[in-house]
Amino acid sequence: MECIDNLPPMDLMRSEKMVLVQLIIPVESAHRAVSYLGELGLLQFRDLNDDKSPFQRTFVNQVKRCAEMSRKLRFIKDHIHKAGLIPSPDPATEPDIELEELEIQLAEHEHGLIEMNANSEHLQQAYNELLEFKMVLHKAGDFLSSNGSPVAAQETELDENVHTSDDYADTSSLLEQELQPGPSNQSGVRFISGVICKSKILRFERMLFRTTRGNMLFNQASADDQILDPASNEMVEKTVFVVFFSSEQVRIKILKICEAFGANCYPVPEEATKRRQISREVLSHLSELETTLEAGLQHRDKALTSIGLYLAKWMKMVRREKAVYDTLNMLNFDVTKKCLVGEGWCPIFAKTKVQEALQRATTDSNSQVGVIFHVMDSIESPPTYFQTDDFTNAYQEIVDAYGVAKYQEANPAVYTIVTFPFLFAVMFGDWGHGICLLLGALYLIAHEKKFGSQKLGSFMEMLYGGRYVLLLMSLFSIYCGLIYNEFFSVPFHMFGSSAYQCRDATCSDSRSVGLIKYRDAYPFGVDPSWRGSRSELPFLNSLKMKMSILFGIVQMNLGIILSYLNARYFGNSLDIKYQFVPQIIFLNSLFGYLSLLIITKWCTGSQADLYHVMIYMFLSPFEDLGENQLFWGQGVLQVVLLILAIIAVPWMLFPKPFILKKLHTERFQGRTYGILGTSDSYDDEVPDSVRQPQPEEFNFSEVFVHQMIHSIEFVLGSVSNTASYLRLWALSLAHSELSTVFYEKVLVLAWGYDNLIIRLVGLAVFAFATAFILLMMETLSAFLHALRLHWVEFQNKFYSGDGYKFVPFSFAALNEEED
Repeated sequence: MECIDNLPPMDLMRSEKMVLVQLIIPVESAHRAVSYLGELGLLQFRDLNDDKSPFQRTFVNQVKRCAEMSRKLRFIKDHIHKAGLIPSPDPATEPDIELEELEIQLAEHEHGLIEMNANSEHLQQAYNELLEFKMVLHKAGDFLSSNGSPVAAQETELDENVHTSDDYADTSSLLEQELQPGPSNQSGVRFISGVICKSKILRFERMLFRTTRGNMLFNQASADDQILDPASNEMVEKTVFVVFFSSEQVRIKILKICEAFGANCYPVPEEATKRRQISREVLSHLSELETTLEAGLQHRDKALTSIGLYLAKWMKMVRREKAVYDTLNMLNFDVTKKCLVGEGWCPIFAKTKVQEALQRATTDSNSQVGVIFHVMDSIESPPTYFQTDDFTNAYQEIVDAYGVAKYQEANPAVYTIVTFPFLFAVMFGDWGHGICLLLGALYLIAHEKKFGSQKLGSFMEMLYGGRYVLLLMSLFSIYCGLIYNEFFSVPFHMFGSSAYQCRDATCSDSRSVGLIKYRDAYPFGVDPSWRGSRSELPFLNSLKMKMSILFGIVQMNLGIILSYLNARYFGNSLDIKYQFVPQIIFLNSLFGYLSLLIITKWCTGSQADLYHVMIYMFLSPFEDLGENQLFWGQGVLQVVLLILAIIAVPWMLFPKPFILKKLHTERFQGRTYGILGTSDSYDDEVPDSVRQPQPEEFNFSEVFVHQMIHSIEFVLGSVSNTASYLRLWALSLAHSELSTVFYEKVLVLAWGYDNLIIRLVGLAVFAFATAFILLMMETLSAFLHALRLHWVEFQNKFYSGDGYKFVPFSFAALNEEED
């Protein structure tokens, strides 16, 4: 045990030791002190105003001001993007600016942009109206000039149907009303012209027809130019229309329909000379407006470009200021209202750095009183903090996704770095596919700076974050692929000749019969002669199944050993005696013995049936093993191991609850009455963090039921977890068989044809299946199964995962989404 205690501490094995500290900061240096702590990023503040709403806190007005400035900066940034300008990622050198001055500048910039937008929108609206007017003059003029001849041509035919009754005048057609004598002819045919969105033209025409009961003539033509919509800043297709009608009532109805559909109506004179004169005037105004709009856009772009030089710096400054005031809102004033009192968690190694930052804040703010920094005692469990780098962070995130480690609890990420990619590779073993994954991982690592500086999509961000996990997964896949001797399911004689050869010349064309062993075993991995043989599948099944059980027993034993290290570290002797010892005995009495039988059978070449041995170990423990005996004394050993496994179950279940009850009775004997306090108000003045723990009521039945559940879960879990590791065999077999099918039934089959097109199609199908099925779907499947083996089968032996992360106040953790 002394050897274990003398081992050097591992950086990731235990979380950093934390202390609860109290800060008493003078008001004049509070802002600067919190800013310096934010730059340091090693202190997690506790919210001492948790019972207050955000609007009841001290610095709520400053937070509102920062939020308003963030809104203005987002407003400016949106306009920069709409204008197609790119804000400078590297802010221009500018002397430091105070927050109040920045607030004034942002208000001026926002007001100027709003005014420029209003002017630009007004000018654009006027320009659109003139452009529409020009198109209406052109298209409506064509309609008016083309409608003259049909009237004269149809005059003779319509004279035959002329009626003079007033009732007929309401239902006759427009051309008939134009030609017949009387009051209706005196009014003449009128028209309304205008422009409407092309998407509304069909509904518009239908509505006009139904409203006028068909007493109108509708002409339309697509506009030559698209119109810029000032609201959406998009080009919209328009259609010019002319509606001919005869009565005033119909005119009122048509105008209302035009207003409802958002159509713009324009007056068009019937005389061609007037239309030409108005067209010249419209073209002149359009030219002037184009010049004015261009000048306005240039002025706005110039203003936005000058603002964009400092936009990144201003946004960063406002984010920091808002974060500082949010943190100050977590502090309390002392009785004198001259100091702010704060509490927070700090790693022990960072105490000196925090004190130096506070001392620097005192000096820079010219405060006469320094910041008081002292360590407090706390009954609250500290946060968990592991120092990780780019390589270890992804593995720590895999563990944290299951649950954050309890303070100072053994960290599974130390072992996950190796075991996770290895178990993945056991299921994904193919060194050809491993090389493909390796190339992808190396590409992501080689372009770290490029990907790290830009915003990625969810899938790409996941790949980039797990680039080092992918690297080790690919390397282990290459190693396991060499063990399995599979390169896209094809075996190679990479490490010498096969240990088997044909019995005679008759078996040269057959791989299924006639092979005999003539030399020592293949030096590394699976002999390539097994490929295609009749016993290939039984051999590989037996190999991978037994190998999966061995890996599972080793990893579960590692988990139980880590539970011992946890109990020893926290000084919990009960867990060692009544949890670790019976668990290690039970697991290895059954499945450790199975692992011993597997290794012995491999080493001796015995033909013993391990299924029969394990089943009759329970059914007939005293029966003679016969031909299934692997070593001398095996029967006696089986009986001893079975007895130990049976004893281990009540050993786990009964002693611990009764011992806890006895210890609780001895500890609180004679303490039925609590200590009388001097006053009722004293307890309220003591901070929650330093109050002494009150003795909890010991519920024996609850403790016993919890221990019973834990024991039953371990006993049943030992069987189910061992069986769960057989997924390593199943997925490895599935991956190998899929690779074989794609190779033999697609690539080899296509290559058998003496046709270039068929060969290219076969190669394309093989590449597609390899990339999307084997390299994507199979990779994801193996990843998820390896994740399950670590979360359930491994971590449930020792890992509670009920802690909470250390989240220090840090400017580096701020991002644009918090604006």
